This record gives sequence, C-alpha cells and structure tokens, in this order.
Amino acid sequence: MISEFPWLTAIIAFPLIAALAIPVLPDTNGKTVRFYALGIGILELCLIIYTFATQYDFDNSSLQLVERYSWVPQLGLNWSLGVDGLSMPLVVLTGFVTTLATFAAWNITLKPRLFFSLMLVMYSAQIAVFLAQDLLMFFMLWELELVPVYLIISIWGGGQRFYAATKFILYTALASIFILLAALGLAFYGDTVTFDITALGLKEYPIGLELLAYTGLLIAFGVKLPIFPFHTWLPDAHGEAPAPGSMILAGVLLKLGGYALIRLNAEMLPHAHVYFAPVLAVLGVVNIIYGALAAFSQDNLKRRLAYSSISHMGFVLIGISSFTALGVNGAMLQMISHGGIAAVLFFLSGVIYERTHTLSMDKMGGIAKSMPTTFAMFTFASMASLALPGMSGFVSELSIFLGLTTSDVYSDGFKIGIVFLAAVGLLITPIYLLSMLRRVFFGKLEAGGESWGDAKPRELAIAMCLLIPIIGIGLYPKLVTQTYDITTTAVVAHLREALPTAVAEHQETNLYARSILTDSKATIASPNIPSKLASLLP
Repeated sequence: MISEFPWLTAIIAFPLIAALAIPVLPDTNGKTVRFYALGIGILELCLIIYTFATQYDFDNSSLQLVERYSWVPQLGLNWSLGVDGLSMPLVVLTGFVTTLATFAAWNITLKPRLFFSLMLVMYSAQIAVFLAQDLLMFFMLWELELVPVYLIISIWGGGQRFYAATKFILYTALASIFILLAALGLAFYGDTVTFDITALGLKEYPIGLELLAYTGLLIAFGVKLPIFPFHTWLPDAHGEAPAPGSMILAGVLLKLGGYALIRLNAEMLPHAHVYFAPVLAVLGVVNIIYGALAAFSQDNLKRRLAYSSISHMGFVLIGISSFTALGVNGAMLQMISHGGIAAVLFFLSGVIYERTHTLSMDKMGGIAKSMPTTFAMFTFASMASLALPGMSGFVSELSIFLGLTTSDVYSDGFKIGIVFLAAVGLLITPIYLLSMLRRVFFGKLEAGGESWGDAKPRELAIAMCLLIPIIGIGLYPKLVTQTYDITTTAVVAHLREALPTAVAEHQETNLYARSILTDSKATIASPNIPSKLASLLP
C-alpha cells in the first residue's frame, strides 16, 4: 500500500530535525535541554502510535505505508521505506524505550546539549533501520546508529569507557562490512541491478551465492544480537555505559539483530535458511547455556545482566529456526518482552549505582533496608527475566518451545536434544538471578547505607512504565501478538515453500542426516531435506 502522506519519513525525520535545534536553545544549566528532548521523545512516540493506529491495517501481511524516492540514482540508492508486522511492533518498542531512556538521563550534567542531541539522532536512526526497504540504505543506517552509541559510551561511560566504546565500534562496524558485501553480491546478480529488499527476495540465486550471502549476513547480525562467539563486546559496553545507554543497548539495539535475521536472512534468502536453520537452533542453545553460566560468574551487576541478555537472545534463534508460526511468533515476542525487561533491569541498576557508586555485588548488600521500593521493582523484573508464569518472558519462551516441538521439519531426536539443553539453561537462570538478588539486597548493609534514598517519583514512574506492560503481555499476550501474527504466518509459509519435495515420503528420518533402510541398506534423505544437501551426505 502506497502512502499519500510520507508518514514513515515524518517519523524518522522529526527527532533528527529536532536535534538540530538543541545547540541554539537558550539554556544555562541543562534544564531546558532536558525538557526539550523529553518533549520531543513523547511527541515522537505519540506520532508513531497515531500513525499505526490510523494508517496501518493489522489484517494485511504485506508492506504498508510504502515510500520510494530516488535518492542517489548514480549508485542505485533509493529512499525506500515500508512497515509490516515484523517492524511495526519493534518501532513502537524503540519509541517507548528511547523516550523512557531520555527521561532516565535527567541527571546528566556533562555536556547535556551533546548528550540529548545524540539521543534524538539515535532515536531517528534506530527507527529508520526497522523501516528501511533498500538494502544499501539499510547498511548506511545500520552504520549511522552505531555512532551515537559509541559517543555515549566513550564520553559518559565508566572508568574503562574508551576500551568498551572502541571494542563496540570495532566489532559492530567491521561486521557490518558483510552487509555491504552481501548487498552488492545479491544486487548485481542477474539481469537487473537493484537493492530493493522485496525485489532481491524474488530473484533466483545459485545456492552457493545464497549460502555465501546468508553467512555474511549471519555474521553481521550475529555480532549485534549477539551470538556466541561474537558477543564479547556486549558485557564491556554494558559495564561501562551510563544507564540510559544500557537501556537502549539492551532494549533496542540487540533487537536490530534479531529483526534483521528474520527480514533478510530468513525472508529474503529462504533456501539458504533451510540449510542454516539447525545451525541457528544449535547456536541458540549455546547462547542460552553459555550466557547463563557466564552470568553466574560475574561480580559486576551490569555485566551479569549483559550475559543474561546473551542467554535470552538464544531463544530468539531457536524460534527463528523452528519453521512454525508459533516459533517465529515466540521469537518476536521474546524480543519485545526482553526489550522491556532488560531496560527496566539496567535502569534500576543505574538507580542503585547512583546511590552506592559501585557495580560490584561484593560491595553491596542489605540495600533492601534502605531502598525497599527499588528492591521490590528489581525483584519483580528479575522474576519476569526468569520467565515466571504470568509475565511476558514466560509466554515468549513457552511459545518458542512449543513452536520447535510441534515442528514437522526436525526429527524427534533433534527436537528433544535442543529442548533438553535449552531447559538446562532455564534451570541455571533462576540460580544466577536469585543469587544476584541475595548479594545486592540482603545481608549486612554497608556503612553509610542508611542514608541512601529510595527511588524518587521520576525513577518510580520510569520503572512502572516498563513493568506494567510486562504484566499486561504476560496475562494477555494477544495485546502484542495480534500486531504481527498475520505477518509471521506469511513468513513461515514462505520459508516452508523452500522445503523440497519429499525424497521418500514414507520414511521418517532425521533432518540434515541420513537414514539407512534396514532391508536394503540404501541411503535415503529426510522428506524435508534439500536434495543438494542430501547429495553431500556420506
């Protein structure tokens, strides 16, 4: 559906243009800039909600509000935007978390003009990535949104901020080169040259080129998600970033990787996805177990939460690999749910740090006595993170498990193995989260801790704005799932079309494995295995 009014361009341009006015605002103590940035954030969120409430058709699985303008014709670059069920809820999440992160930055006194300008630029760039429908434009915006994050960490971060910021930009920027290489390879293949994502998805590529492009994109997006072993930048970035920066890192930036895996890897390259799907499932299990074990060993509060994020993103990989609408729905819900849960946990970690001036859990203890409200909210968020029934994390992870176990693509043995190992990670999760609560909030209160003030009304409002949706989604998931259900169903149908015709319909065999007939000793591929892959089996 082509939009007559450029709603999506307006959503992207509004915070970017507003940021240009900050340097000339009359302000001496940063108070005006804070109110201005918060006001712009709220107006932007209202614009997003109004646009999707009045212009978006929830019963349409195709791209909507499409805008296409020639941008740099010499390079074949177009300003191409569109929104569907994959991007729309994540745009709303971006607006919600970024606005609250702006409110959370109320105590920033160092270079407030620059800080809030970067927050608004990042606001615009993140939304633009979710809406971009030109792969070259997607790459440019993907690179642009790295710059504000790098500056926020390097200027307003902790003692090791330069190391963390440099590591962040090196990992993410270098990995992004694979997006450009894949874009060029796919665009120039065939008779027509195009970077339009929809058109690229309609091309027929040699399986070798598709697998190569998929690999490059998986590396690029795997760094951002992040996927083991490309994850090491994240704990350092979270450990040094200010609380508002960590809220956006966990609440939005990681979701860019998950979104891109569905949009580009799975939807645009479905035949390669058939080959890589079990690899994603295995990587998801590795993420879950490794992230949980690494979290348990951390003394730094924010680093523990960072490894927890790595673990939770493993479920997204399993959902994407499931070939079921329920599994992909669960992956989407996991991204949205984790966006809120992680944002509130990192925000409350910042509240604690402002009082204690330390992130070492060994130097904390007994905080519940002087900060009971903060303790209650942190405990609530931790329960949501460990997937307590009635909260959003439980629904998303349950959907992913059911999506995988009901998949008819994988063998029972493969599914049992993945579910069992993921369940091990689930058992470790409450151990490190409850241990964290014990070390931070219980025990003997440090000297001088009696004077630490509890959460202020502003801090309480920010936390409750994040906690209430966590409960709402947990009790009534349809609040969110109805926004993308029809699109994820279409994506899964598209993926299943890439599954080849059965080689031996009567024989149930393992996917991506061989089956030996007892009577003839003949090797037969799985009914769902790609014939080219079957030929590679010994």
